[in-house]
Amino acid sequence: MKVIAFDTFGTVADWYTGVSHVLAQTFPQIDSSQLARDWRRTYGPVLAEVEAGDREWTMLDDLHRETLERLLRERYDVCATPAQLDVAVHAWHVLPGWPDSSSGLHRLKAKYTICALSNGNVALLNEMAKASDLPWDFVGGSDLWRRYKPASEVYLGLARLMQVHPSEVLMVATHVSDLAAARSFGLRTAYVERPSEWGPEPKDEAPNPADDFHVRGIDELATQLGC
Repeated sequence: MKVIAFDTFGTVADWYTGVSHVLAQTFPQIDSSQLARDWRRTYGPVLAEVEAGDREWTMLDDLHRETLERLLRERYDVCATPAQLDVAVHAWHVLPGWPDSSSGLHRLKAKYTICALSNGNVALLNEMAKASDLPWDFVGGSDLWRRYKPASEVYLGLARLMQVHPSEVLMVATHVSDLAAARSFGLRTAYVERPSEWGPEPKDEAPNPADDFHVRGIDELATQLGC
């Protein structure tokens, strides 16, 4: 194993805390906890539309803006201003890392090439890295391949860029669908528990025994890998 690739939203970064905090400040008349979770639920379907070819490839920032504007208008009867949408979308650029993320990544970096492998765009991921001290060797944003996970181009594209065999890449995520896709393309996998990913809402997801590792945090993964 030479390369460790990380999902970001939920695995490395605490999207619920970061997004709900900004939404509370931007739309004080709305339950920010519920809005954050509702917004996150629009993520999978709209990415699937892009991957199915039902719409042109569009960067995540633009998809986030579109889905939030529609959600606010249709479900919350709120007409957001362009400035409000700008602030809300930018929340994803400066998400806080989980307490174990930065220290665990620094430990792993000493021995492995560590990469973000995310549906976020490169600019977003770079800004998040600066905000939360995420010491990536390489930032694999969706705009590099103009594809979204679980497309093979993302996982195998990283292996090609790093000039390694897919089996030399460990995909780390807290989402079983991400790991299942990675395994199907020959990558190794590690499941990270993030039970509070959805804030007060229980996370209904169980890891697969096929994962090579099952850990409670990135620091624990570093320990298991001798870092």
